[in-house]
Amino acid sequence: MMGAANVDDEEFEFGDETDNASKDARPSTGPQSSTKKSAPADSSVVFSPELLGMYYSRLFPYQMLYSWLSYDPSTANPNNGNSSKTKNLSAMSLSATFPRREFSMTIEPTPGNEVYIRYQSFLSQEELTSAIIKRRPTKIDIGAVFNYPPKDNKSLPSEKLQTQERELVFDIDLTDYDGVRMCGCSGAKICHKCWKFMGMAVEVMDQGLREDFGFEHVAWFYSGRRGVHCWVCDDVARKLTNEARSAVATYFEVNLGSDKNKTFHLSSPLHPSLSRAYKILEPQFAASVLPEEGHGLLATRASWTNLLLTLPKSASPVTSRLEEKWGSSRDKSTPHEKWNELKASLMTFIGKGTNAKKAPKNLSTTERIRIEHWPIETVFKYTYPRLDINVSKMQNHLLKSPFCVHPKTGRVCVPMEVAEVEKFDPFQVPTLSQLMKELDEYEVDQSNNDKAVVHDWQKTSLKEPFEKFQKKFLVPLLNEERRSKREAKEMKAAVVGDF
Repeated sequence: MMGAANVDDEEFEFGDETDNASKDARPSTGPQSSTKKSAPADSSVVFSPELLGMYYSRLFPYQMLYSWLSYDPSTANPNNGNSSKTKNLSAMSLSATFPRREFSMTIEPTPGNEVYIRYQSFLSQEELTSAIIKRRPTKIDIGAVFNYPPKDNKSLPSEKLQTQERELVFDIDLTDYDGVRMCGCSGAKICHKCWKFMGMAVEVMDQGLREDFGFEHVAWFYSGRRGVHCWVCDDVARKLTNEARSAVATYFEVNLGSDKNKTFHLSSPLHPSLSRAYKILEPQFAASVLPEEGHGLLATRASWTNLLLTLPKSASPVTSRLEEKWGSSRDKSTPHEKWNELKASLMTFIGKGTNAKKAPKNLSTTERIRIEHWPIETVFKYTYPRLDINVSKMQNHLLKSPFCVHPKTGRVCVPMEVAEVEKFDPFQVPTLSQLMKELDEYEVDQSNNDKAVVHDWQKTSLKEPFEKFQKKFLVPLLNEERRSKREAKEMKAAVVGDF
């Protein structure tokens, strides 16, 4: 029912960073608030302590991270920093959740000497900001919300510190695709060809999480090097037990075989979620895996011969016919056309499809199912999401913080939009040196006098992904938290008769 707009439906934006932090530790937040200039950027250096220090001082989105992890709608501000009330916003609205959140930091006091610090927690955004700028961690991980502040763990009785909630998280890494990456990459090395696997995985996972589980607040991030991370932030997801988390993660698992046993078979009938995944993946498999400009699965005689050899033995007549036809000098079919012909031939062989004939009498039901499922299994072998399932199973598992910088690439862990995931290019994600150069260029250009610029990151190429994250993920999430808190308050008032 349509009605008058209320504050719960407003799209809040975020104001200035609070003034309560020390001036030396606080990141710049206003158009003229930063007096610390970046050093001249050397594009050949992707990561250094000095560059990292500048990033933490000027560009890291502390306000955004705090607003998200506190789940406190009062940290959002409809005045976008133009009200004097904004300055003391964080001080007035200390989150009950944030101080019980675990952070871990990897620091490097001296080059090559890494120190890993767990069970860190912070009362406020200011404390987190000061600690990060002071310690300059090469990596930040985020953990669960506990029943007590994690920093007090040593003063608590044994096993007294217990997890209470945590976002449902997923980690997908290209190293788990090494067995099917035929582009020449392996390990940490990536290219545009194999990165396509990440886009496919995101689409399948995101649709499954939303349609099959009803989750709404799902955020995806580039890991900074060779993978993607997913954070499911609905209240019901954050409250899931370890057993429930394991069940959700297992739901997305498909046995793709192993090094010792490379064959696998899908059960029949095919689960609806797998049918949906196949519809998502098969066109991209045909476009990105089959041709020579992809992974070349049907691009050469050697490659298609190897693929045909994976057909069930009972389909050997199909194998022999296509190998002879495709090997002929008269055959000019493209890899995509070969794939369609292969699928059609298999369906005809088992008595299905438009030109179906009776299937061989000696073909068992099991063999028919195996032949029918072979195209699906082949597509899944190359493109179905490969999860690091242990990351998802436990509340107390830590995961790299969004917005931090990968020390091997110097690239920022930026948010990704599912609707544009096919266009996402990890090689275009800004590096620290690039960001410092962009800051310099913005501030040298005297024509830049945009009063809408509140944060220094708005002066760089981080502006687009960060602002989209705010508008499309963070604002709806905090508005949902606001509605939930209001409804809970009204329900409590109704029970006690306090209207």
